[in-house]
Amino acid sequence: MKFNVRYFASVREALGAGEPVELNVQACTLAELRDRLIARGGRHAEVLARGRALRAAVNQVMATDESVALADGAEVAFFPPVTGG
Repeated sequence: MKFNVRYFASVREALGAGEPVELNVQACTLAELRDRLIARGGRHAEVLARGRALRAAVNQVMATDESVALADGAEVAFFPPVTGG
């Protein structure tokens, strides 16, 4: 499965604009993709770590939890929570 992963705000500053990700799996959830990115170590592990406040969107729709199934070719975006004012 291939995904187009994009990063925004402080996540983008740490990891760049984004990257294509290919996983040799038949099915994948948002949680599994995040875990695979964390497993890369280094900045990925630090910025995407569990316990850090992080939001995600799949195909430009906010993900309410990480159990959402990803389809091949999905665009997945990671970004910190934002507030207005």
